[in-house]
Amino acid sequence: MKVIILYHPESEFSRMVEEYTHDFERTKGKTIELISLETKKGAVMAKLYDIVRYPALLVLRDDDQLMKHWEGDSLPLMDEVVGYFN
Repeated sequence: MKVIILYHPESEFSRMVEEYTHDFERTKGKTIELISLETKKGAVMAKLYDIVRYPALLVLRDDDQLMKHWEGDSLPLMDEVVGYFN
């Protein structure tokens, strides 16, 4: 299981995303991978999972199958995301 956030590092939401990731890792003990949409990997992932609003938080299985995603500036509650790790 992995959790990824696709975002624009130079956007108005970058600080919110980085703080959310930091707090999530500190309080929940799980890692969220940040991927910039300015990279090839980020652009490919956005296209592959049909993501159109950012930031986007994706929960993926180990085989990269999408389980759940949230798009836009309202990130989900951390407990909701942690629930996918169980």
